Amino acid sequence: MADGSGLNIASLKGRVSEGEWKARVELAALYRLVALYGWDDLIETHISARVPGPEHHFLLNPYGLFWDEITASSLVKVDVDGNILQDTPYFVNSAGFTIHSAVHMAVEHANYVMHLHSEYGVAVSAQEEGLLPLSQFALTVINKVAYHDYEGIALNLDERERLVADLGDK
Repeated sequence: MADGSGLNIASLKGRVSEGEWKARVELAALYRLVALYGWDDLIETHISARVPGPEHHFLLNPYGLFWDEITASSLVKVDVDGNILQDTPYFVNSAGFTIHSAVHMAVEHANYVMHLHSEYGVAVSAQEEGLLPLSQFALTVINKVAYHDYEGIALNLDERERLVADLGDK
C-alpha cells in the first residue's frame, strides 16, 4: 500500500507504535507547513521529532525529498548513533543528524527540533551583534536566543558538545 505521496512508499501505519505514528503524522505536517510558508531551504535544513519511548530514537527527513513531498511513512527513524532503524530507501543528511542528535541527546523535553535557514534568520545570524532589541517582537525572544559560531557543515560529531554548550538553557 502506498503512502499517498506518489513516491510509492509503503505505509507504516499499523506497523509502528501509536505514539510513533502520531509523531510521524505531526512531523510530516510540520514539514509541509514550513514548505507552504517558504521557510524551507530546498533539502538542506531539517526538522526532527523524538519518538516516544525510552530509546531516544528520533525521526528526520529523508535526504533528497523536498519538504512538500515528505509523508509520515517517508520519515527516517534513527538512533543517537546514526543507525537507521527501519527499512527505507532513504538516508539522512549527515549534518542534520549531527545537529539534531546533539539536541535530542541533551534536552530531554525537546520533542521537536527545527533547523531552518529562513531569510530573516539568516539575516540576523549574519550580523555580528545577532538579534538587536529594536522591536517588541525582538524583545519577546531576545533572552531565549542562543548562538553557535559556524564551523562549516556540521559533519564532525565532536561539534555536538559545542552545540549543546552554546545552547545552554535556551
